[in-house]
Amino acid sequence: MVTATSGISVKGLSVSYDRKRVLTNIFLDLQPGKLYGVIGPNGAGKSTLFKAMLGLIEVNAGSTTFNGQPIEKRRKEVVYVPQRDDVDWTFPATVLDIVLMGRYPHRGLLQRMSKEDHTEAAHAMELVGISHLAKRQIGALSGGQQQRVFLARALCQGADMFFLDEPFAGVDITTEERIIQILKTLSSEGKTIMVVHHDLNSVEEYFDEVILLNQRLIAYGSTPEIFTQENIAKAYSSQLSILHKTGMMEK
Repeated sequence: MVTATSGISVKGLSVSYDRKRVLTNIFLDLQPGKLYGVIGPNGAGKSTLFKAMLGLIEVNAGSTTFNGQPIEKRRKEVVYVPQRDDVDWTFPATVLDIVLMGRYPHRGLLQRMSKEDHTEAAHAMELVGISHLAKRQIGALSGGQQQRVFLARALCQGADMFFLDEPFAGVDITTEERIIQILKTLSSEGKTIMVVHHDLNSVEEYFDEVILLNQRLIAYGSTPEIFTQENIAKAYSSQLSILHKTGMMEK
């Protein structure tokens, strides 16, 4: 049951880098059981929004609560999958090592991984189709395989709220279809999922709700109501020629 404190609440979030405002006065109320697409041009502040909400960077103003509490009280319930470029792929770890990291929030500082943890990791790898890669070093994987590894780690954590920053970047269509089906299944199970996404042509197919962003909140809500030609034009005002070429302005 959704209560007054369920989901994620963002109130007046503002962020600056080197005195330049990147996000201004963002308000959002995100409910469990929905798949949200965070959409906007390059430099719109999409990744910054995730990091600000998760307490990974300083904010100028505003706050975010998760099921009515700050991130420090809900860390186990929240998982973040960064862009591939933000990961050190030379780190000497296997696929299984990375996936098992999803169990760390459930273990004490010096507590060893249990049989149950390994079972959870095996199940997560099976779901995303990388069981055969368990012993491979992460740097030896393809881009699509690397994305699957971090999704498996997220699944292994058993979180209720997922933040995925461009999970489809650099993957083939088969991997993309598999990932979106997993995310849709998770949302149907009551998880709250936010995805930074750049392919406008698949937005209507993928997401229940859309958050259109360009340093400020352009609009957010159900995809059919919000993902309109007018709102897209507002969000991508500096890139209209690109949208015409992709056909998005002829929706």
